[in-house]
Amino acid sequence: MAQSPRYLQIKQYLNDKIQSRTWPPGFRIPTEIELSEQFSVSRMTANKAIRDLVKDGLLERTPRLGTFVCQKKAESPLMEIRNIAAEVKNRGHAYATQVISQSTVKANDDIALQLGVRHGTNVYFTQIVHYENDTPIQLEERWVNPDFAPDYIEQDFTQQTPNEYLVQTCPLSDIEHTVEAILPAKRISDLLKMRTGSPCLLLNRRTWSEKNLVSSALLYHPGDKYKLSSRSRV
Repeated sequence: MAQSPRYLQIKQYLNDKIQSRTWPPGFRIPTEIELSEQFSVSRMTANKAIRDLVKDGLLERTPRLGTFVCQKKAESPLMEIRNIAAEVKNRGHAYATQVISQSTVKANDDIALQLGVRHGTNVYFTQIVHYENDTPIQLEERWVNPDFAPDYIEQDFTQQTPNEYLVQTCPLSDIEHTVEAILPAKRISDLLKMRTGSPCLLLNRRTWSEKNLVSSALLYHPGDKYKLSSRSRV
């Protein structure tokens, strides 16, 4: 280590702090000036060590605020529907949920179009935040056609996820996905505990059981904590 370039020594020091979780996700690391003084090097040398770790996805820079340890991104398969609670537990982490809203609402034009019902039809609506190790990783807003899942609104979604209930009640036959990166409205960023101006991934999902369009959902994920993946055979 003593023979390695100084910037690599600094990089190793920072990496050790991150991997040992001495500096947990979200921790603000020392500034370039502080590191240059600590290691008796130029600010440029400290900057190179930090830039390498930013490139490696371990650190992220926030203008005017500093450099922070990245949250490890949770990952879900794009072309499959999995129970988010099971995903979190399979990663060895703690899962929790918060039900924000669970009610019957009148379908507006957008929801009527998404669910294939008439404007003003009564539909079920749930708004739920899903957590991994006390960190919100998904805000789920879901509309369900009562004709195909009449008991949906009566479920305790602190004990099972909407996905888990619907898969059991209405076996999945088809799914439709669209994904986009957006700047979320304040109500969404507040529920996901995101910094103002941070992007999120929005997954718009519709599901069918046989020929019945059962559910339409908007799934919001903090862009710095979550990623969606897809794999196909050619």
